[in-house]
Amino acid sequence: MTKARTRWPRQRDAQDPVPSDDGTSFLAAVRPTELETCLRACAAHSGKLVAGLDRRRTALAEALRNLLATHATMEQTSAAASPVPLLRRTSKGGPGSALVLGDQLLDPLLAVGNKALDCGYEDELKLAVLVTDTVLTQRRRSRAAWRLRARVLEAIGAEADAVEAYERYLALTDDDGFGIAAKTAGLRAGAERQDELLRILERDCPEAAGFAEGPVTDTWAEGLALHARGDRNRARSRLIGALLAQDRSGAPVPEIQEALAHYLGLALEADGAPGSGGTPAGNGDPARLTELIELYAGQRRMRMRGPVADPTFGGVEWTTLGEFRNHIAGKSICLIANSQRVGAGSMGAEIDAYDLVVRFNSFRIDPAATGSRTDVHATIHKHGFNWDRKVHTRLVFGGISGDWKHSLRTRLVPGAQQYLGDESLRWPLRDIGKVGTDAWPAIPTSGFNMLWLLDHLDVSPQLDLIGFDFYESGAYRLPAAMKMPITSVHEYTSEKAWVMERAQSVTDTRIRLR
Repeated sequence: MTKARTRWPRQRDAQDPVPSDDGTSFLAAVRPTELETCLRACAAHSGKLVAGLDRRRTALAEALRNLLATHATMEQTSAAASPVPLLRRTSKGGPGSALVLGDQLLDPLLAVGNKALDCGYEDELKLAVLVTDTVLTQRRRSRAAWRLRARVLEAIGAEADAVEAYERYLALTDDDGFGIAAKTAGLRAGAERQDELLRILERDCPEAAGFAEGPVTDTWAEGLALHARGDRNRARSRLIGALLAQDRSGAPVPEIQEALAHYLGLALEADGAPGSGGTPAGNGDPARLTELIELYAGQRRMRMRGPVADPTFGGVEWTTLGEFRNHIAGKSICLIANSQRVGAGSMGAEIDAYDLVVRFNSFRIDPAATGSRTDVHATIHKHGFNWDRKVHTRLVFGGISGDWKHSLRTRLVPGAQQYLGDESLRWPLRDIGKVGTDAWPAIPTSGFNMLWLLDHLDVSPQLDLIGFDFYESGAYRLPAAMKMPITSVHEYTSEKAWVMERAQSVTDTRIRLR
């Protein structure tokens, strides 16, 4: 049974604790913000963070320290008359003396925004909005800033603003590797279903209109009290009135969803209560209540993963560990790194001569340098790069089963693959090899998971790594992925040592394991 809760719905009004200095919501459009203002706010926030058990705030503290240290170093460089100042003032003194955001400070500043978003607390979300205001004041075409802003607004529950920011991001990129188009479509579809649900409630309970103008919290509390006393008809009008007031006042989406879930829970409770007489909070019509629950579930599902045009993924067949082994048995295999060593080379014809060509994540094709074939695409589930490229087999790696399944539902493109690795191939090093964090603390890369799997199966007469210099030469990826940092969660030194221990021969471009 759903029990009354002390956290009641509220509406966004003058009492909300998020107005800016001029009285407007900090969720509004980009507000011109000077870099100096943002740096002062970052310094102040850094002083508030103390050692604790919250790893997210610890990561934010580290990002803030890096930002402030980078800024201090740049100020010293500027004072020493660097020939190419990275942080400068447009003029000495006067109204136009704002600091200019240089490339060297941009990434640390965006890193602060991302870590603040990860924290999820109100103060940190405000800081993340301030970061995007600062970046977009000087760099209106920053894709990273628009995407960060959209994610922050979505987390806050300001969906309309989030959709607009996501659209600004999409207008600036050719490769939607993060699945933003599907995300935006899902937010729109979810909002439509939520609106339909509320309109049904409004039509079925005309008397609720009389309670839609009052204070949301008081109206909701009165409805809960009446429901607890068994006066469900009067309770229903007040509860629906509070929901309508929430919607009209633009309350954050998570709060509306929570209130709707609570209301539908009460409706289900009343429908099943002995002696309810068929007059519960759900209008006494089981079919109508089922319709409302389906709409609620639909809007939650759409917001989480976006619309799925083809639930069968275009007839793709799952492939198990054993089936994958049979497919590669006896075949020569090359794994192509996303490195500048490959992109600047001329091994395309040699690469295409292998029986199977394996590529990773956001691989980039230049036939003369990289070859043109891709038989197996191995990718982490978190990014959507190249999922639309047609391949024979797609292996999607991920450490958490639920997140992995969610990504498949969200990102998989119908008809783009004949075979898809099932859960037995989801996380090879950990699940197949049983190699725990005590023996291998770092998160394995897609390349290492794939390489470990092929080495473990040991059915290929030739197993070559092309261009694997572990990013010593830099990355060679799709343009939209080039600004993604080479993440620190992986341990390339350990992966390189593992490879070299098993290498049969090594040249500048090729490492042969078989």
